[in-house]
This record gives sequence, structure tokens and C-alpha cells, in this order.
Amino acid sequence: MKFGLSANKIDEIGIVTHAENLGYDFCWVTDSPMLRSEPFAVLALAAQQTRTIRLGMGVAVPGLRLAPVAANGMATINRLAPGRCFMGLGTGNTAMRTLGHKPATVKAFAEYIRVVRALLRGEEVEFTHKGVTHPIRFENLHYRYVDVEHPVPIHVGGFGPRAQALAGELGDGLITSIPRGGRIPAALANVRRGAEAAGRSLDGFETFALVNLLMLAPGETLESERAKAVAGPAVMTNVHFVAERYRESGAEPPDYVLPIWEEYLDFLKKRDSERRHQQMHGSHYSHLDPDEARFVTPEMIRRFCIAGQPEEIVDQIRELEREGLTGMSFIPPFDQQYRMIEDFARKVMARL
Repeated sequence: MKFGLSANKIDEIGIVTHAENLGYDFCWVTDSPMLRSEPFAVLALAAQQTRTIRLGMGVAVPGLRLAPVAANGMATINRLAPGRCFMGLGTGNTAMRTLGHKPATVKAFAEYIRVVRALLRGEEVEFTHKGVTHPIRFENLHYRYVDVEHPVPIHVGGFGPRAQALAGELGDGLITSIPRGGRIPAALANVRRGAEAAGRSLDGFETFALVNLLMLAPGETLESERAKAVAGPAVMTNVHFVAERYRESGAEPPDYVLPIWEEYLDFLKKRDSERRHQQMHGSHYSHLDPDEARFVTPEMIRRFCIAGQPEEIVDQIRELEREGLTGMSFIPPFDQQYRMIEDFARKVMARL
């Protein structure tokens, strides 16, 4: 199992160096302009201050920049950290919703992946913009302003069956989320379906998951205020995703949100409809909105998180590994991030 963390603030690059020294394998940098620092700036600083940890977007969003711009950004970072970069791509659930817009459609997402993938391989590719199509490529590569010689794997973000199949069709890896993306065997079945349709081999394919982590202190239970504060941001981020999906499509909620579902929908009706996208997503994986704290119950923590004493978490990770997961990362609340990456490295990673 490979382990990663997320870096989100331009003035806290030291956390990436610290994670590298603790033995972490990779770092995701978030692409969400209303919530986090500019990702390519963060990656550039991290590239110059680290030596071994792998660096990449987790995940780049089509609605925020053209595909050639995204490819250039990652190829530029690859020039600073050759051979240890990857490109995570996703439809933009939170990044686009904080702007009041929907994520990319699967069709548009597939086209975006196709262009980025080809450019990062140094190939010429047909690119369509505003209804006009032309072949494009990186010119004058001998000036070495980017690096497309060292491979940059494409990791495709996918929570649903179609996006997961797209990872098998076009990607070198899948980025999913637990529990949003379903169980790992089901996600991998979707990946294989996409690969088979495209006639691709999955040799070397990797599967990563964003997990919600709560490591309990000795004698601590899920009822503690600390447990709620640490797990709450991740729990509610997942609830926000389900609520948005329900609002847009009427899709039935999964069973893991049913304990609070009706009460949460009533709560949403009382919020400012014009600014709901700000109120809902402003706490994204960073802090627990005081108005939503009542929804973070021990039952919800149990349903959403890998939680328990260190030895229990080790057992849960080993089970995920048996199911086919090859890498995992978590996003601590801002005020807990240094402590959590240290505790996890020393109490869990050291046992695996």
C-alpha cells in the first residue's frame, strides 16, 4: 500500500517535506480556487523542496482551465521533478460547485483526458475550442521549458460507474473515494469494463482512494468531542456530495446517509438559496461548520470513516489492500494536519 497526503496552502510547503521524511509516497495538490492556493504554484515549491515523494494534481478540473494549459502546467512541474509526477483529473465536484456551476459531463471529461494525455506523451493531438478544431503539440521541445520525456501517469477521478470505466479506457490509474465511490471490487469491475471496451491492458494500473481517517486515542470512543472535530469535516463533505447529487438528479441517497437524511434536507431549506453553494462547500475538508455539527454522530462517523485504534485501522487497510486498493490518502482538518500525518506514519504505516 502506498500512502499520501494533500497539500493545499502555499505557505505550508514544509508539510510535504515533513511527509517525505516520514515515508509518505505521494502528495495530492487540490484544484479548488475558492478554497485552496493555486495548485501549480504549490507543486512548483514542493518540487524544489523535496527529492523522492511523488507530486501531482488531486485532481485537476476541466472547467477551470483548457486541457493544453493543464498539460503545460504538469509538464512544467515534471521539468522540476522529472519522473516523479502524475496528473490526477476529475470532473470538479467541489471546485465547480463553489463557483455555482456543475461538474463536467462524462463526455466532456473524456475529451479533456484524451487531450491532456496525448500532450503529456509528447504527441500531436486534435484540440477543439469554441467549435474550432486544430492539431496542437508542444513546440520547440529542445528548449526544455517542459518535460514530456519522463512519463506522467494519468489518474482518473471516478466515483460512479461511468467515470470509473473511463479510468480503465484512458487512464493509468483510478482515484476514487470511500464510501462515495463504492467498494473497491465494484469500482475495479467498472475499470475492467472500460479497459476491455478499449482493448487495453491494465498492467501497471493503480487504484487510489481518498479515505476519511479517525485514529482514536487510547480509551477514546466515537462519542468524544475530538472525534467529532477530526472526522466531522470529512463526514460532512461526503454528505454535501450526496445532497448535491440528489438536488440535481433526484437520485436516491445511499444507505450510509439515511440516519440524518430527512433532517439534513430540512436544514438545507433554511439556508440562503443564492449562497447555498458557498455555505455548503466552504468547510470542505477543512473545518466543521458549527451549524452542521449535530449531523456528525458516532453512527455517521462509523459509516463514513476508517476509524478505531491504530491496530484496528491496520486491519481495515489490509482488507482494502486485499480488495485491490494500491494507494490511499486522507485530508486532515487544517488545524490537525501535522499531528495526523505524524501519528498515522508512526502508529499505522510503521506496522504495514
